[in-house]
Amino acid sequence: MASNTQGIQQLLAAEKKAAEKVAEARKRKARRLKQAKDEATEEIEKYRVERDQQFKDFEAKHVGSREGVANKIDADTRLKIDDMNRTVTNHKERVIQEILTHIYNIEPELHKNFKNSAK
Repeated sequence: MASNTQGIQQLLAAEKKAAEKVAEARKRKARRLKQAKDEATEEIEKYRVERDQQFKDFEAKHVGSREGVANKIDADTRLKIDDMNRTVTNHKERVIQEILTHIYNIEPELHKNFKNSAK
């Protein structure tokens, strides 16, 4: 009976060691999974930063910066306004004379739908 008890004690000790090994293996697995997740997150972040930089480079190369576009629009607007002002200055006198000519040379005439009822 003593050997029976001793055998049971050995089995219980072996079972306890096995449970400890399984628990330790689970902990190692959890640590490895967490480490792999952290590494993947870090790699994803590096890739995102790299792609973001590539996009900004592409945008700057093909579209130009927003300030550059705004400056170009402002310059084009100033050029058009200056051109319009020159045109107004060049044609102002002639247009005024033409308007005055039409105002001074009014020829009164009856409207084509007028019916003389005084007969």
